[in-house]
Amino acid sequence: METYKLNRLEITVDRHGADRFAKVSYPIRYGRFAEIKTPDYIFQFNLNGEIKYISGLNGNWPHRAEWLKRTDGNDWIYYSTGGYRGVFSVLGEYYRPCLPYPSNSIWEYDPFADPRIGQALDAVSELQKNLGALPGNRLPVKLKNLCELIAGNNSKPLQSKSDKLHQIIGAEVSVLPPDTRHVDYDVIPVMIADGCLYHCDFCSIQSRQGFRVRSSKDIRQQIRQLQSLYGADLRNYNALFLGNHDALAAGPERICLAATEAFFAFGFETSYIKDPSLFLFGSVDSFLNADKTLFESLNRMPMYTFINIGIESADPATLKNLNKPLDIQKIEAAFQMMLDINRSYPQIEITANFILGDRLPPGHYRSIIELIRNRLSGFYSKGTIYLSPLMSGQNHRGLLQTFVTVKNMSRLPVYLYLIQRL
Repeated sequence: METYKLNRLEITVDRHGADRFAKVSYPIRYGRFAEIKTPDYIFQFNLNGEIKYISGLNGNWPHRAEWLKRTDGNDWIYYSTGGYRGVFSVLGEYYRPCLPYPSNSIWEYDPFADPRIGQALDAVSELQKNLGALPGNRLPVKLKNLCELIAGNNSKPLQSKSDKLHQIIGAEVSVLPPDTRHVDYDVIPVMIADGCLYHCDFCSIQSRQGFRVRSSKDIRQQIRQLQSLYGADLRNYNALFLGNHDALAAGPERICLAATEAFFAFGFETSYIKDPSLFLFGSVDSFLNADKTLFESLNRMPMYTFINIGIESADPATLKNLNKPLDIQKIEAAFQMMLDINRSYPQIEITANFILGDRLPPGHYRSIIELIRNRLSGFYSKGTIYLSPLMSGQNHRGLLQTFVTVKNMSRLPVYLYLIQRL
């Protein structure tokens, strides 16, 4: 780690963060990055010289333990302590991501309305201009190269790179699996299928196109191009998202091909962050139709696999209102299969989503409790249940209370699902 003093800047070229994702109640950074500290801010950059984090100093910030993070989709997300003592109980994380776009959060706090956040974002541009004006021939080589990288990655190239990411994968990632919270949503996306098997009325992120599986050629081309796009910063990633909304329906051949080839192409075995992970979505039907050999193959992979299944409800009236074409027998079978796989395969975790709303038929919550409490003999730490608030919900306080009631009665972990895109 080398640190330089330059005017009023303190620049660290190669700072080392944690090498494993952890649940902690204080700000933490992972992998390798560069850092520039000014009198007012701490700016942190990835290995491509792209801004990644901002935090404020000297009282010019909403809270000293909070920060801004820029995603690969070029969104800024504010990480809040929550202003609510039970954030960890509700989200499974000590910080609440505040998103700059409509989501299904039940909190109304908008940090981006705070002028201090806008000033911090403006300060990034000012810093880049100042670094670009430095006399490079008077600087040590490492410092010169870093300053040039950072100065060249202003808002226009960053947006172009985000556009290129979506162009390579041939889609936008409108929602990530809720389990990606375990890696702070830092995943590399590879699309192995498009569309979904259902077109439910409640879904705000669905694709209207019919379901289709991507070819092996398409998948391999994505992996090659993503390897080039992420460049030097690849070593700061240890997680793969196979998309899009029902990758499980793509079948074992495509899933295993994409997971295996991406693992080696992206260098997860030498990542600065240990314990690689694989994430994908599945529907009830694709889950029930999945062959046992798929789970055996995934269990042997050098990654821990999370598969998130959209169940939504086990109540007939609610399913009808949602226009979800499932019967109770399938849902009960999928839930039991989730429990069985979680007990049988140490490297696989199946999680499930249910909706949370203030205008649902009365049988909806009774049906959830029947599954996640009455059918279990004891508490299980594996197999998280996520409750996803409907966008149409208005009674936020009431939804939070309903969530707490369900959580307290459950014999599986229960958390809120925050829709986050990439």
